[in-house]
Amino acid sequence: MKESLLTDRQKEVLRYRKKGYTQQQIADVIGTSKANVCTIEKAAMENIKKARETLEFLFTLDARELCVIKSGSDFIDAARQIFDDAEKVGIKVRYDTISLINRMRDSNPEKFRARYIRNDILVYINDDGEIYFN
Repeated sequence: MKESLLTDRQKEVLRYRKKGYTQQQIADVIGTSKANVCTIEKAAMENIKKARETLEFLFTLDARELCVIKSGSDFIDAARQIFDDAEKVGIKVRYDTISLINRMRDSNPEKFRARYIRNDILVYINDDGEIYFN
């Protein structure tokens, strides 16, 4: 990646974290303090969050609000609600149940715990049946 919202140092820290390194281990490897690694990682995660929100805005420009999945809902019930609400507006969802659940979970992992939704999720759909989550 030539251009990114992440600095080279942020990328380096995230690569080490992905490999399972602790913040202290990363600090030892790159020659800085654990507090600095914490700051770098936090800034990287904020940049990723902003990028995700920007992309969600872009993708939902041609989509309409479909429904709200309430916190505490099970993934299976959430998928059923999405399929039912899409049918009501005459749009066929592009995903099967498992693919939809995976897409939901991957869209914003911190909003989920095990197979339950932790926070309300706004669901959008476009005319092609593509689903987006806030």
